[in-house]
Amino acid sequence: MADARDRDRATARARRYFDTHADGYDEEMRVAERRLLGEQRAWATSRASGAVLELAVGTGLNLPLYPASVHHVLGIDLSAAMLDRARARVRDLGLGERVALRQGDVQHLDLPDEAVDTVVATYALCTVPDPGAALREARRVLRPGGRLVLVEHGPAASCWIRAVQRVLDPLAVRFQADHLLREPRRFAADAGFVVEHADQVGTGGLAHRVDARRPG
Repeated sequence: MADARDRDRATARARRYFDTHADGYDEEMRVAERRLLGEQRAWATSRASGAVLELAVGTGLNLPLYPASVHHVLGIDLSAAMLDRARARVRDLGLGERVALRQGDVQHLDLPDEAVDTVVATYALCTVPDPGAALREARRVLRPGGRLVLVEHGPAASCWIRAVQRVLDPLAVRFQADHLLREPRRFAADAGFVVEHADQVGTGGLAHRVDARRPG
């Protein structure tokens, strides 16, 4: 019960943070991607097909990038303020025919089993209190053989950058609900996915990319 209460408190803290910082999110990500992470969103979206679930869709930065092989995207996010900006992006770009947005908790998806072909998450698991729960839910809603695509910041390949991350991690968690040292490949494997590809790119290998499948 204590663990559940802790997770609920952490989820509420993440919601408050993103509701408060939604206005500046796109610019923060633009700077981080240009200087540190590189442009990984096109890599992630290019691997999607069919019916797609995007976890923690945020302001919808990925939505214009999905290829024609994707016929529908459902984006879930905890923050109403972030979703307001995603809806504006969908409206401005005329994406409404194939994009739906919904407020919700990716640790508890309100979706039936085996409902989607691809699950995508970019820079999302770092702020989810229980990333294992989110990926177990992703596995549940994926059809057998369905694809999980992750792009996250994580422990750098560079030892000196990793040392700086260790120092900054407690502050990032406390003030930004942002975990700097999570390894998405391990979370995917622990959730029962078969990892087909994983690498580290960006400055010092800060950006982790994972392409995995639900068995079956």
